[in-house]
Amino acid sequence: MEGETTMAEKMLVTQALDEKDLLMKKIYDKIEKAHFVDFKKKNEELVAVERVSEEEFNKRAQAAYQQINDLIDRFGKIDAAIVESNAKTMINTSYGQLSVASAISLKNRLRGKGVYAGKTDFETRLYEKMQDDYLKRVVSVDEKNSNLDDTAENMRLSILGKDTKKADDRPLDVVDKYVSENTSVLVDPLEIKVKMDYLANKKATLIRELETQIKVANATTFIEI
Repeated sequence: MEGETTMAEKMLVTQALDEKDLLMKKIYDKIEKAHFVDFKKKNEELVAVERVSEEEFNKRAQAAYQQINDLIDRFGKIDAAIVESNAKTMINTSYGQLSVASAISLKNRLRGKGVYAGKTDFETRLYEKMQDDYLKRVVSVDEKNSNLDDTAENMRLSILGKDTKKADDRPLDVVDKYVSENTSVLVDPLEIKVKMDYLANKKATLIRELETQIKVANATTFIEI
């Protein structure tokens, strides 16, 4: 009827996401099963591969092509509606007020997913570098102090191995002083283990919070197709 408008279809974002997944599978399945070209001899009625009449094959090919494009069109409309909704719907997080789109982007970044495939997961890289620095320096300190202990023991044996008169001239507290002055200690201005625990907990908490808020928003926000 001329001038008649189509009623908009309303659904929750969660429903739209489920349908997107279903459409994706359906589109690929229909593409794989479709046959758009065949051949036949001029003196035969049936096409060679599908073994149906040319008229029937043409109808099937045209119908498959139309169905696939209709599904692609619906997928595009749903996807566009979700993107628009995500850009407009706001949620509150400990990171501040974010659109759902921003929250999804942040969650993907923290999980090392998306277009940069982990290259923007700065928090994890920072944690790993701090951990690497800490472990290497702890090993170095332990090695240096172990070597120092060996040197000190040799010094003590050298002193005690001399006669008593000479030993009195160089008392063992010289060795203790040497050990005290040459002992290696960790230089840790950040209290790095505390900072590492903080980073790990902050990231895990934020990811859980974002996932929860996104799910709540998707389950309560309607879109129109």
